[in-house]
Amino acid sequence: MDIRYSVNQRDFKRYTTQELRDEFLIDGLYQPDEVRAVYSHVDRMVTLGCMPVQEAVPIDKGIDVWHTFGTRFLLERREIGIFNIGGNGVVEADGERFEMGYEDCLYITRGTESVVFRTNDPANPAKFYMVSAPAHKACKTTFIPIAKANHKPLGDAKTSNKRVINQFIHPDVLETCQLSMGLTQLDEGSVWNTMPAHTHERRMEVYTYFGIPEGNVVFHMMGEGSETRHIVMQNEQAVISPSWSIHAGCGTSNYTFIWAMGGENQAFDDMDVIPTENLR
Repeated sequence: MDIRYSVNQRDFKRYTTQELRDEFLIDGLYQPDEVRAVYSHVDRMVTLGCMPVQEAVPIDKGIDVWHTFGTRFLLERREIGIFNIGGNGVVEADGERFEMGYEDCLYITRGTESVVFRTNDPANPAKFYMVSAPAHKACKTTFIPIAKANHKPLGDAKTSNKRVINQFIHPDVLETCQLSMGLTQLDEGSVWNTMPAHTHERRMEVYTYFGIPEGNVVFHMMGEGSETRHIVMQNEQAVISPSWSIHAGCGTSNYTFIWAMGGENQAFDDMDVIPTENLR
């Protein structure tokens, strides 16, 4: 378990490129038959990746749950959202089986003791991307295939941001304690996401970028709007965004990304928009 501590916006301004990457970038999430996890002290969010190939992999494989969370099992006081960004696979949650195709999503409630991952075809393994947030109540474990997400077209090809926001773990779709997650697909020829840039003081965010064609990257923008920085993102990497930071990106090609939020407020209009001409 990799542990990342909170960073304030004053110290952030002095960071080198490598220090930015060390603090906020999450890499290497998909290793054969392993679970990789990063615990962020920003709202105590945990980002995980699992790529089962030959084995059935439990969610706590390699994680000292008691030392890290002070609980008997990982989701004793947590909820989690899971997306599959690889080949077809299966998630079993307390014995209930969920078949997951590409870009399908599963929300698992607090109190679920056993979560196990499997791949249908080892030659094309599933890749389970996950974000977990603390939860003070139990909700309903729910499977949401990509076809049943809330699809919201936005943007325009003229501004290079024509995209579809797919809401999965969202107040308009299902009840959760505090976790929200969705998946945004950019059309061919569009490269910008989340503009105009904004912050939301009452919740943090984690992005993961995937579907980036070989030889391309995404420049992920972060920092205060008055003094921005960037991290160059490769395919299937994730990045932590504190509540005081903008979170936007521009790619050398179109791509897809998953956003995850956790904090005090799930109201999506609870944000402070920064006019694009005011960015520095």
